[in-house]
Amino acid sequence: MRVFKESLVTGLTWLVVLLFFFPVAWMVYTALKSENDAAAIPPRFDAALSLDQFQAVIDEGIGDYLISSFIASLGSTALVLALAIPVAYGLSIRPIVKVRDVLFFFISTRFLPAAASILPIFIILKTIGALDNINVMLLLYAAMNLPIAVWMMRSFFSEVPEEIVEAARLDGANLRAELARVVLPIVLPGIAAVALICFIFAWNEYFLATILTTVDARTVPPFLAGFVSGRGQFLAILSAASSLAVLPVVLAGWLAQKQLVRGLAMGAVK
Repeated sequence: MRVFKESLVTGLTWLVVLLFFFPVAWMVYTALKSENDAAAIPPRFDAALSLDQFQAVIDEGIGDYLISSFIASLGSTALVLALAIPVAYGLSIRPIVKVRDVLFFFISTRFLPAAASILPIFIILKTIGALDNINVMLLLYAAMNLPIAVWMMRSFFSEVPEEIVEAARLDGANLRAELARVVLPIVLPGIAAVALICFIFAWNEYFLATILTTVDARTVPPFLAGFVSGRGQFLAILSAASSLAVLPVVLAGWLAQKQLVRGLAMGAVK
């Protein structure tokens, strides 16, 4: 009976994995087809495969959009970490009155729909001549991800044993040394998880990038949307562009999977 249950759990696990990865595998497979084969109904499994669609995407200049996305995503993630770490640590070691209300205030800023804030942001940026600026997008993405980063990091810092912190203080460590040399190494998996989440959020952001950029600061998501057309076929080239667009995120998640699992599990067991 036990063997049967283990086999059932294993089978269900592989089924879930297949359901998650099948769309990605189908996207890559479609990218290797011609446009006619990609649009065929029912799907053709004997179609000739080639890298022509990937070459077409490269010729369209996806490299420039990838660079813009890297600058905005990596820069905003670094800024978020620089701001969120001291704020979250301060909230964990110096509890203030109604700390839960403060944390709710941080996370409540995420409740505002982007459509409700885009008009004033657009007017301000247009007035000061800051539209289509990658540095502005970096700051907006940082502001967008900062609340969730503070919320998550505060829970990570709260799990650090007080005995370790007290020992560091008895050894004469000031607040900066206490944070840098004692606390951060312990919560490093959590910080890695937060960094990856913020990077993914910034990389995938579409609405602000579409409204506030045109050419110079255009990121990958609006570039992908440009392939969608009511005239002609576009499934193969769109699949190729999407495959290249998700590659950095997939690689980052694969390389940081251990830290991500450990970080997201912090605080689950006390």
